[in-house]
Amino acid sequence: MERGLRKVRIGRVVSDKMDKTIVVAVEKLVRHPLYGKTVKRTTKFKAHDENNEAKIGDIVKIMETRPLSKEKRWRLVEIIEGAK
Repeated sequence: MERGLRKVRIGRVVSDKMDKTIVVAVEKLVRHPLYGKTVKRTTKFKAHDENNEAKIGDIVKIMETRPLSKEKRWRLVEIIEGAK
């Protein structure tokens, strides 16, 4: 049986206070519908971090997965860049 295509996002860790869970903020640029100016939109995702590896400020890659809790539907794939 083959898996379907899963969504992948890259974002910054904004919280690691929970056990085995991180909050990742993903920013995207969208054009304002009336004025045409590019505006930054931020979406927060809760992701599963099995070994508590990620820290605040890290740039991480997360992938969509089955629901793990009420709000967790993503899991940590890799830490791209550590916090400065």
